[in-house]
Amino acid sequence: ADNLSDALKKLKITATDSTADSLEGCLDCLLQALAQNNTETSEKIQKSGVLQVFASLLTPQSSCTAKVANIIAEVARNEFMRNPCVDAGLIPPLVQLLNCKDQEVLLQTGRALGNICYDSHEGRNAVDHAGGAHIVVDHIRSLCSKTDPASEKLLTVFCGMLMNYSNENDTLQSQLINMGVIPTLVKLLGIHCQNAALTEMCLVAFGNLAELESSKEQFAYTNIAEELVKLFKKQIEHDKKEMIFEVLAPLAENDVIKLQLVEAGLVECLLEIVQKTVDSDKEDDIAELKTASDLMVLLLLGDESMQKLFEGGKGSVFQRVLSWIPSNSHQLQLAGALAIANFARNDGNCIHMVDNGIVQKLMDLLDRHVEDGNVTVQHAALSALRNLAIPVVNKAKMLSAGVAEAVLKFLRSEMPPVQFKLLGTLRMLIDAQAEAAEQLGKNVKLVERLVEWCEAKDHAGVMGESNRLLSALIRHSKSKDVIRTIVQSGGIKHLVTMATSEHVIMQNEALVALALIAALELVTAEKDLENAQLVQILHRLLSDDRSAPEIKYNSMVLICALIGSEPLQKEVQSMAFLEVVSKLRSHENKTVAQQASLTEQRLAVES
Repeated sequence: ADNLSDALKKLKITATDSTADSLEGCLDCLLQALAQNNTETSEKIQKSGVLQVFASLLTPQSSCTAKVANIIAEVARNEFMRNPCVDAGLIPPLVQLLNCKDQEVLLQTGRALGNICYDSHEGRNAVDHAGGAHIVVDHIRSLCSKTDPASEKLLTVFCGMLMNYSNENDTLQSQLINMGVIPTLVKLLGIHCQNAALTEMCLVAFGNLAELESSKEQFAYTNIAEELVKLFKKQIEHDKKEMIFEVLAPLAENDVIKLQLVEAGLVECLLEIVQKTVDSDKEDDIAELKTASDLMVLLLLGDESMQKLFEGGKGSVFQRVLSWIPSNSHQLQLAGALAIANFARNDGNCIHMVDNGIVQKLMDLLDRHVEDGNVTVQHAALSALRNLAIPVVNKAKMLSAGVAEAVLKFLRSEMPPVQFKLLGTLRMLIDAQAEAAEQLGKNVKLVERLVEWCEAKDHAGVMGESNRLLSALIRHSKSKDVIRTIVQSGGIKHLVTMATSEHVIMQNEALVALALIAALELVTAEKDLENAQLVQILHRLLSDDRSAPEIKYNSMVLICALIGSEPLQKEVQSMAFLEVVSKLRSHENKTVAQQASLTEQRLAVES
C-alpha cells in the first residue's frame, strides 16, 4: 500500500518531465496493485487525481503509452470509474492512439475504450464525439482476413469495444450499420469460425444489431444465413447454441432471410434438436426444444419459406411437423398446431391438408385439452381449424367431421384468446352453410353465450367476433327459428349497435341481418327494435354523408321492411325520412339512387 501511495505521488510530480524509466516503475507498481485488488486500488487512483495526469501520458511517442492504456482499461472495469475517466479527458487522447501502428498500444487502447463504454452513456457519447467507432470499424476491415494470433486478439478486442459502444442504443447501432459494419462482421465470422472468443464477440454484436429493422435489410445481402447454420452445426454446448439462437430469432423475422435460412439447411438442424430433446427432462434440453420449435414456426411465417417446406404436402418437413401434434410434449403440440395454422395460409394447402386427415388430428388434440387444458395449445389448434375452414370446399367436409361440436366444447372458456378463435372458427364454418347455421343458431347455450360476449367491453376482439357470428347465424340460415332464439336471448340490441360500428363490413353485416329479421319475424322482434332505437340510427346513417353507398342502400331496404310494423312505421313517419331519401335519388351510385326512388314511393304510399 505504501508503495502504491509513493507511486501515485511520484507520478503526479514527475509525469511532466521524468525519465521513462522512473515512470515505468510507477506504472508497474499500479498494475501490480490493480491485479491484487482492483476496486480498492481504483478508488485510491481516483482520489489521488492521477487520472488527469494520464491524459498527458497518452502520446504515441512515449514508450509507456501501452501501460497507461492498460491501467485505464483495468480501472474502467469498475462502474464508478467510468465517468471519472471521461471527466479526466482521457477519451480524445485514447481515440487518437487508435491511429498508431503498435499492436500492444492498439490492444490496450481498444480495451480501455471498450471498458469505459460498458453501460456508460457518458462514455459512449465521448467516444462518439471523438469519432472512435469509425477508426475501429476501419481497423476491423483491414485486419479481417488476417488469421495470426495477434491479429485475432486485436479483432476480438475491437469487436468487444463496438459491442459495448452500441449495446441497447438504437442511435449508435444505426450509426454502425450506416458505416457498413454488418458485411464486415459476417465476413469475419466466416474467416475466423475456428476462433471461439472472436466468434462469440461476433455473435453478441449480431444479437445487438439484429433487433433493428434497417440491419435486417443489410444482413439479407450477406451470407449470414449460411455462416450461422454452418456454425450451428458444429456446436455441442447448450450455451453456444443458445447464443446462435439469439441471433437467428430476430433475423428470421425478415422474409428474405427466412428463405435463406431454409435454403441453408436450418430446418434440418431444428428437427434434429427436437428429436434429441423431446423425451428429456433436463432443463437445457427443454429450453432447446422450445427455442428450436418456436424458430421452426417463425420460419413458416414467410410465404416463400412456408411453401418451400410444404412441398405440395409431400415434404418431409411437413410430415415431421404433423407428427408433433399427437406428441406428449405441450411445447411440440403447440408448435405443431401453429405450424399447421401457418401452412394453412392459402387455399391449395388448406384443401390438401383437409383431404389428408389433418382435421381429425387437430380435433384429437383439442380433446386432450378440454378439461383444464393448456390455453396456448387450445388457441393454436383453433387458429389452425379457423384457417383450414376458409376455402369453400372445406366447410362441409369439416362440418361433417364434427368440427363445430369439437369447438363448442370450449364455450365455457373464460380465456379471451380462446373465445376469439372459437368464434372465428364457427363464423368461417357456417359461411354459406345454411343447415349448419340453422343448427348452431337454434343452440340456445351458444346464442346466450354470444349475447354475453357482445358486452365484453374489455375485449374488443371477442365483442366484435360475437356480434359478427350473431349476424352470420341469421344471414346464412335465413331461419325464423334462429331469429326467435336470438330475440329470446336478447341479441337484437347488439345487432342494432353493430350497425353503428366504425367498420363498414360489420355495419353492413348487421344491416343485412336486421333486414332479414324485419322480413321474417318483424312482430317477434318489434319491441326490441323499438327499444334499441333502430329507426333513429337508420335516420342518422342515411343523413350522414360519410356513410358508404352499401350502408345507405341496406338502410333503405331495412326502412321499407320496418314500415310493416305499426309502432315502427309511426316512428318512421315522425322523423323526416322522405326528405333524406329524396335527396339520395341523385346519389352518384346508381344502385343507391334506384333504391332511394323505390323507398320514396313506399314511404309516400304508407303516409
